[in-house]
Amino acid sequence: MKLKKLSEKQFKEFADTNPEITFYQTVSWAHLKKKNGWKAHYLGLEQDNTIIAGSLILSKTLPIIKKKMLYAPRGFLIDYKNKNLLKEFTKQIKEYAKKENAIFIKIDPYVEYKERNNNGEIITNGLDNSLAVTNLKDLGYKHFGFNLMQDTLQPRWMHVIETENKTLDDVMKDMESKTRQILRKNERSGIHTREISKEELPIFKDIMQHTSDRREFVDRPLSYYESMWNSLHDDGILKILVAEINFVEFEKNTKEELKTNEDELKNRIYKYENNILKMNPKKYEQNNKKNETEIERLKKQLEKIKEYKEKYGNKKLLGGILFLIYGNEVLSLHGGTLDDVMQFQSAYTIHFAGVKHAVENGYKRYNFYGITGDFRKENPLYGLYLFKKSFGGHVVELIGEFDYIISPFWYHTYNIAFAAYHKLKNLKKKK
Repeated sequence: MKLKKLSEKQFKEFADTNPEITFYQTVSWAHLKKKNGWKAHYLGLEQDNTIIAGSLILSKTLPIIKKKMLYAPRGFLIDYKNKNLLKEFTKQIKEYAKKENAIFIKIDPYVEYKERNNNGEIITNGLDNSLAVTNLKDLGYKHFGFNLMQDTLQPRWMHVIETENKTLDDVMKDMESKTRQILRKNERSGIHTREISKEELPIFKDIMQHTSDRREFVDRPLSYYESMWNSLHDDGILKILVAEINFVEFEKNTKEELKTNEDELKNRIYKYENNILKMNPKKYEQNNKKNETEIERLKKQLEKIKEYKEKYGNKKLLGGILFLIYGNEVLSLHGGTLDDVMQFQSAYTIHFAGVKHAVENGYKRYNFYGITGDFRKENPLYGLYLFKKSFGGHVVELIGEFDYIISPFWYHTYNIAFAAYHKLKNLKKKK
């Protein structure tokens, strides 16, 4: 077995058919990271003229110490349970790293640890990749542990819906009834999704800025989204959907619903008073009350729609999500909602559009992406988990982040310098 450099074409041919496939291990992702100062290395372990393991490795020169770190985004494309193969690949990657003047190699494999249900509970006799963790540790990889919060480079906890060989009805049956109700309500309210063009990226940036201000995180600049678009859109990996509400349609549907309730009430009263249809008096009053309540609600709704039209016009942008579509899944990476229209709950409709795309195009799963592994109600991010959980599906826990240390001295020096840098950065933020 011999480690060799691969061309972009050779790597793509290998990566596209690998079971560990992920958009992070693509030539397109490498092109994006190049704009941020990373250098791409396409490596493959060859045996009998066949690539049996490989990885996109990104390298960057570290400040101050002028040494390099190597990073295999979402880990190597390898069978982590095959210890002999992993051992040989590690051995040869280590020699490659030394030649590159690297002090460590970081990996965060896209490998599920233990199978969990929708409540985050481990499934008895379910999938178990503990051997992958054991093999990595045995071969000298430093494990950062089974963290519960979002404190690694990429999320270790995710929430997904399995969509392979399922219809949209199958998926909807697994959703909570409240989620189905919101989706139907949004449809009646004239809320629809559409894919934006490159020229419309500023509107998505505006959505993300509103969201970051509200949730108190630092959003990326417009140039970040432009770079992502330029590197990933034409390859079919990136898609941005926004939700809009059409107040004309909302008004029309509301008027139709109002007329239906008024007609039902009028016809029931006529038939009851003229003895055309025998009815239980109690049930008759209950049904009348139900119609009257709906009529009152719909009239108020029409008044509110009139206010919306005066304020926003006939249409209003609500929110958006940036999807990455590659390999086995449709993944929701970034998303948000404009502050003044949060009441329309457009995130439900946009995520459902992503689910629909996964189902109709034969993807294995729809990935809501990051959650935390802390399922207590006291967790400040518990609401995020509940929202994603309401669509059905299950929790995914990945095996975590690992460093393979080439130079212990420089690795220790780097960690001290890195910690000091972030402490100083946080102090500046507080001022």
